[in-house]
Amino acid sequence: MTEPIEQRIAKAMAELESVKAAVARAEEQLADATATVRSRDRSVEVTVGPQGELAGLKFLDGKHLSMNASQLAASVMEAAGRGRAQMARQVMDLFEPLTRSSATVPELSGVDIDWDRLFGPALRDEDEGARPRRPGDRLRDEILEDTDDGHRGRGRS
Repeated sequence: MTEPIEQRIAKAMAELESVKAAVARAEEQLADATATVRSRDRSVEVTVGPQGELAGLKFLDGKHLSMNASQLAASVMEAAGRGRAQMARQVMDLFEPLTRSSATVPELSGVDIDWDRLFGPALRDEDEGARPRRPGDRLRDEILEDTDDGHRGRGRS
């Protein structure tokens, strides 16, 4: 037996109100959200706000005193990138339930969010940060990609 249209509309309206309340709760949770991370060399700690903005910066244990400007800048940028990636992941986790289709109203699909367009480089920073690069990685990349005889290095075909 088919459900009357009035009931279907009432269910859809209730579902929309539920989604609206869930969005309001998520926005409230994000209002004060931060992510704090340290650079890999442990010289810098950054705090990033919910929109990826730099909310705090600390230089740890005087390590910055022995760094040149380029090294310090690289540490700040690396930590800020990782902080933005961590915050982006928190936002995605918080809003992910809203991307699912409705169980009670099949006609209501979840919200379609283009995370890559929304967060762009922040997500790529996180993917690249999954495995810390070791000092020899850059050289190994160069060897694998280009050799003197014009052939690709080992590991590639």
